[in-house]
Parts: sequence; C-alpha cells; structure tokens
Amino acid sequence: MKRSAPPKLRLLSLGAGVQSSALLLLSAQGAIPRFDYALFADTGWEPAAVYRHLERLEGVAAAAGITIRRVSVGNIRHDALDERHRFASMPLFITKPDGSRGMARRQCTSEYKVRPLKREARRLLGYPHPARVPRGVYAEQAIGISTDEFHRAKDADVAYLRNVFPLLDIGWTRQDCRAYLAVHGLGDTPKSACIGCPYRSNASWALLRAEEPEAFADAVDFDAAIRHGHPAAATRGMPLDGTFYLHPARIPLGEVDLGEEADPAERGCSPWACPGEDEEER
Repeated sequence: MKRSAPPKLRLLSLGAGVQSSALLLLSAQGAIPRFDYALFADTGWEPAAVYRHLERLEGVAAAAGITIRRVSVGNIRHDALDERHRFASMPLFITKPDGSRGMARRQCTSEYKVRPLKREARRLLGYPHPARVPRGVYAEQAIGISTDEFHRAKDADVAYLRNVFPLLDIGWTRQDCRAYLAVHGLGDTPKSACIGCPYRSNASWALLRAEEPEAFADAVDFDAAIRHGHPAAATRGMPLDGTFYLHPARIPLGEVDLGEEADPAERGCSPWACPGEDEEER
C-alpha cells in the first residue's frame, strides 16, 4: 500500500483562545511535533486582552522557533458600516415588520477567518492563488478542538490542507488545557471572539463590560449603528426589512439586563468551530 507523502508544512490555526494556546505551548515544549507556523486570523475587532495575550504567545513561539503570522482582510467593524464595502453578513438578530423573529446569515467567519487562513496556507506552500497546488502537496493544519467538543472535528474541504486534532489524540478536555496553561503562567488566557460577536452570552457581555468598558461601549455604539442593516443596502437595491440587533433579546445592547454570573464553560470563536454551528434561531 502506497504511503501518503508527508506534509510540506505543519500549521497551527491559532485563535489565541484556550485550546489553540495550549497546542502552541505543547508544541513549543516539544510535547507534540513542532509547528512551522501558527496563523492568527485578525478581524481587527478583538478585545484588547486577546491582543495582549497574542503578544505573549509570540514570545513563547519565537523562543521555540515557531513563527506566528497575523493574517487579515480588514477590520470587520469598519467594513460593516462602510457603504463602499461589500458587507459580509453577521448573524444579527432580526425583528421583522410583522413581529416575527429571524437571524441574518453568517458569512463573517468564512470571510474574515477561514478565507485568509487558506490564502496564507497556499502562499506558505508556495502556490498563492490562483496558482494550482499540485496533487500530494499539502500542509497539516492543527486545530484546537478538545474531547468535550469532538463532534466539531471535520476534514478540510481543500486538498492542500489536512486537519489534525492533537487534543483529541491526547484525550484532553478544555479544562485540561486551562489547567496546563495555568501551570505555565497563562491561566488568564482569554476567550477569543470579536467585540461585537452576536454569539456572546450574557455572561460574556457582562465580563466585557466589567473588564473592558471602552470595548463594551464600542459594541453598544455598533449595535445602534446596524439597527437597519448595512448602510448601502437600500441604495444597492437590497432593502432590508426589519430591525437588527447584537443581542437575542432584540433590544438595544445597552438596555439588556446581563446579570453578572460568569460561564466558565463558554467557548470563544474558532475559525473552524464557530459557536453558531450549534445555535438554533433564538
């Protein structure tokens, strides 16, 4: 039986949350094979705590000979309010004119995370778009999915990437990852998600309000600004019926009773395991 060719590169999809940070540290310490690159898809609208943590990880990675690359196609907040920019739909909550409820399509993960990661993988392999990647040339892409969310582990949808899940191989849960990070001084690793992600829970919104009030105020301002959808929708012949909100209560974010109780099990937003994949319309 013919063996598959080895990967040309070993990549880590680095969301800078708990699981992917644990994978980076495991690799840096030699517990799993060393990554050639760790790729962080930057939407331009992460909380300050995430960017501070990413800088720490860059130091950890550099000491181990791993390069972290930040890839981006723009600032998702600015683009969503720019009438000159094509709008990549966020999963906003909608109240329709007849009082019924709905959700907008989710395109933001694909456009601001998945596509730039794929583009960079192709470039690092030496075949930037539109060049064809030869058969058998591929990068192994490690994704931080732990055993408590094993159902999210999926094959890549392109031949030049092969997804692997080291946390599943070693049987680690999210809590195992958090404990490991704590032992090595990274116990305060934040959840990674856009400031204005509609999939934030009340606990996540409350934590953002308490720890980064300026970021929460920014989300409140954004929530008001998108009340009637993208500013160019009507002028482009795509009038949007209804009103749009960041919160499932479908009231202005600043008026929502968020409570104060934290949810330690809440996940951040991974490019390959968006929380919205399990969401029902609310």
